[in-house]
Amino acid sequence: MDFSADSSYLQVSTGSYKRQVYEVPSGKQLVDQAVIDRITWATWTSVLGDEVIGIWSRHAEKADVNCACVSHSGINLVTGDDFGMVKLFDFPCPEKFVRTCFCMVIATSTVDIRVLSCFSRRRTMEPFSSLNV
Repeated sequence: MDFSADSSYLQVSTGSYKRQVYEVPSGKQLVDQAVIDRITWATWTSVLGDEVIGIWSRHAEKADVNCACVSHSGINLVTGDDFGMVKLFDFPCPEKFVRTCFCMVIATSTVDIRVLSCFSRRRTMEPFSSLNV
């Protein structure tokens, strides 16, 4: 779930892999793509939308990419997928591979110096580790 920079809109990704945008506080769904394209987002954690189409390989299934996070500067996107990969992309995203681990959750640090990933090994949850970007 992400809010626009002016907090006038909210975007969500549904369980049926649809990106939906709503007006705040009315809750009215926005369907005009031209209006949606002009929105500046304060955060981006969605794996759906034209802005992140490059994260999907040709053979990817909808559930393959689990999570995404755009850096606070808005120039990088980090994703985690079912194949144990943590990938770094430009945002919007031509692919630029970085490093791998079995990723459950990802986030960027406040000053965009590190990417934080929570990963699991041998069916145990390990603390956050950091990857230098």
